[in-house]
Amino acid sequence: ANKVRQSVGIEPELVVREGKPTDEIHKLIEDDQDIAILVLAAGAGKEGPGPLVSAVAGRGAAFPIPVTVVPQNLSDEEIDSLA
Repeated sequence: ANKVRQSVGIEPELVVREGKPTDEIHKLIEDDQDIAILVLAAGAGKEGPGPLVSAVAGRGAAFPIPVTVVPQNLSDEEIDSLA
């Protein structure tokens, strides 16, 4: 969170909800029009990207905003070069 504040001047927001993660993320996006993109970190292990990334990918176009999945094995420099 501190890195985001320093590099782009945006204050990250922590939101805790109960329920099915993909449903709650979708509701949050609908409720908060300031959310413009969903960024998820994906695991790089043989277990796959992780349950949240898999569930979100399964919903496909169901999200009204772009969804970006960042692989775990990218360095900060590689991520910066994509931005």
